[in-house]
Amino acid sequence: MSDSLDSRVTVADIAAEAGVSRATVSKVLNGRSDVAPATRSQIEALLATRGYVPTKRTKRPLHLPLPRVAPRRGGLLELVVSDVNSPWAAEVIRGAEQEARSARVGVVVSVLDSGPGHGQQWLEDIADRAPGGVILALSELNPADRSHIAKLALPAVLVDPVGDADGSIPSIGAGNWGGGMVAAQHLLELGHRRIGMITGPMRLLCSQARLAGYRAAVERAGITLDDDLVHHGDFHYGAGFEKAGILLDRADPPTAIFAGNDEQALGVYAAIQERGLRVPTDVSVVGFDDVPMAQWMAPPLTTVRQPIAKMAALAVRSLLGHQDGTEMTEGRVELSTKLVVRSSTHSCR
Repeated sequence: MSDSLDSRVTVADIAAEAGVSRATVSKVLNGRSDVAPATRSQIEALLATRGYVPTKRTKRPLHLPLPRVAPRRGGLLELVVSDVNSPWAAEVIRGAEQEARSARVGVVVSVLDSGPGHGQQWLEDIADRAPGGVILALSELNPADRSHIAKLALPAVLVDPVGDADGSIPSIGAGNWGGGMVAAQHLLELGHRRIGMITGPMRLLCSQARLAGYRAAVERAGITLDDDLVHHGDFHYGAGFEKAGILLDRADPPTAIFAGNDEQALGVYAAIQERGLRVPTDVSVVGFDDVPMAQWMAPPLTTVRQPIAKMAALAVRSLLGHQDGTEMTEGRVELSTKLVVRSSTHSCR
């Protein structure tokens, strides 16, 4: 027994053979990200070949290959969101975390206040944490931010919605134009001719594209578009409630409302019910996103499904591929959307 203990490989042995400090070996064992990739690979190889066995007081190695399990990847991924309380962000986090967990990698979520004036300290803070990659699920990313990301050499992927897409950072999104068009077409096929729309913030490309799809469907049906039926929101419940109230209080209110996302659709429901009206008997409603709450609304919401969790999962895969030496594809990957018909739309013929 004592001979076995005496021959056990120690952290000091690994450090001496690798030519590094014992603290550096401990960082690798504890999954710390602040170790150079080449040094980490060298230490992990030595730990595996020398048969290092952790003591009871040592954390289980995060990066050592286990029997019949693929080798673990190094470091953490950082997911940056601008509104952690939104249903959309919750789906992004879920998709990223599930994909990362299957690859045995951790995800750290950071919340960045949206809007101008946040400066670039947040990017420097991320660089100091040295994640293996960054997923940017932000409503704002200005040219200065993009330039700074390039200078810091941070592997990064954008997930919609974004306000600008110049191709300098790979992005993953959904077919917003097609989704807007299919939503309006569905209402037109039910006989609706006065269809209100509550967009998201018009600085965002996704909002612009959904509105353009709605316009294309209405014009294709030979209907003169009434611009007064279009109101700009902000993707939040309050805007849906307020803008729907304006539409419903018109002398000639719409028979259907297309909300730019599901959270605004929930506000539309409240505005309709406050006026003693019913969905869909009096007013049909269509949303966009198909977040989980859409199927729990009363009545369940007809909406355009965009694969939010899948977009986040693809972002994780892209970054993990980069860690393995695969070049990240520049430009944009766009996933298809799908209309999910539930009980919130009704024929008005």
